[in-house]
Amino acid sequence: MSLWVDKYRPTQLHKLDYHHALSSQLKRLVDSGDFPHLLFFGPSGAGKKTRIMCTLREMYGVGVERLRIENINIQTPSNKKIELTTINSNHHIEFNPSDAGIYDRVVVQEVLKNIAQMHTLDTGSQRGFKVVVLNEVDKLTREAQHSLRRTMEKYSSNCRLILCCNSTGKVISPIRSRCLGIRVPAPSHEEISRILHYVCKKEGVVLPTELSGRIAEMSRRNLRRALLMVEACRVQQHPMSPEQSIPLPDWEQYIKQTADLILMEQSPKQLLEVRSRVYELMAHVIPADVIMKYLLEELVKSCDGSMKAEVITAAAEFEHRIHLGSKPIFHIEAFVAKFMSMYKRFLEEGLGNLQDIEMDF
Repeated sequence: MSLWVDKYRPTQLHKLDYHHALSSQLKRLVDSGDFPHLLFFGPSGAGKKTRIMCTLREMYGVGVERLRIENINIQTPSNKKIELTTINSNHHIEFNPSDAGIYDRVVVQEVLKNIAQMHTLDTGSQRGFKVVVLNEVDKLTREAQHSLRRTMEKYSSNCRLILCCNSTGKVISPIRSRCLGIRVPAPSHEEISRILHYVCKKEGVVLPTELSGRIAEMSRRNLRRALLMVEACRVQQHPMSPEQSIPLPDWEQYIKQTADLILMEQSPKQLLEVRSRVYELMAHVIPADVIMKYLLEELVKSCDGSMKAEVITAAAEFEHRIHLGSKPIFHIEAFVAKFMSMYKRFLEEGLGNLQDIEMDF
C-alpha cells in the first residue's frame, strides 16, 4: 500500500495540476527535437522531480517507469572504495553525486565518463542520446562542478544532463550558462488546497475546507509535505473535522524539544545533550541546513528585537560554514554554544535591569 504522495504523482505533463505554462514549455522542448542540458531549480516540494520524470516519459514513453536500482563501486586515487546507488531505466540513469561527500569529483569524472562512453542505447528509442539526471547539484564541491562542466562539453553529442537543485546560487556560472534554466516555483496555498481536495475525493474522504486551508498554511507551500499531512490527519481521525489538530513530523517535534532544552539551561552538560540529539537527527537523514533552519525558527521566538538580529547573523555565519566544511555537526554545535552564550547574557542583563528598577522603587 503506497502513500498518497506516490499514488497520485502525475506521470504525464498534461496531467500536472499547476504551472501549466511550464508544462507547455517542456512539451515544446521535447517536440522540437533539439533537447539541451536542463537545470531544474526551485524550493523543496515544488514538483521538480515530478516534472523531470514527466518530461522523460514524454520523450521515451512508459519505458522510463520500469526502474531498477543498481550499485556502482568506484575506487578513488587514494584506494578508497565508494559505493554509489543509481536508479536506472533503459533510457536514463539517475543518481546523487553529492552522496560521495568530498569524493564527488571522482564520481562525476568516472561515472559520467563510463555512462557516456559505454552505456548502450536502447535500439527502440527515437533519441540519439542518453539522459543522466543529477540530484542536489548545488551541494557539489567546486572541483566536482568544474569536472561536470568539462564532461558536459566533451560528451554533449551523445549525452544530455538534467540537473536538479533547490537554488542556483551555489552552482557555478559555467554550468548555468550551458543549461536551459527551468524554474519551478512553489505552488500557492490555493493550488495546494485544490490538490488536497482532489486526492481526498479520489480516496472517498471528505476534507473540510477549513482543515485544507490550515494544512496548506502549515505546509510552507511544500506540496509533498501537505499530502503527507492530510494523510496523517486521515489516519488520526475519520471522518476528519475542521477543528482537528494537524500532526507534525516526528523530526520537527524533536527539533522543537531540542530548542526547549537550549532555552531551559545554558551549560556544557546541556550542550553535550543537544549535540547527541543533533546526531540523532542527522542519523535519520535530516539535512544539516534543515536542522539549522528549524532550530533557528524556534530559538528566535524567545528573543527580543535586538537579540533576534544578532542570532540570525550568527546562524547565517555558521550555516555558511556548514557548506564550506565537511563535518556539519561541528558548526551546528558551535552555533548552539554561541546562542547559549548570547541568551545567558540576555537573561543576566534582563535580571540586572529588573533589580535596578526594584531599587528605584
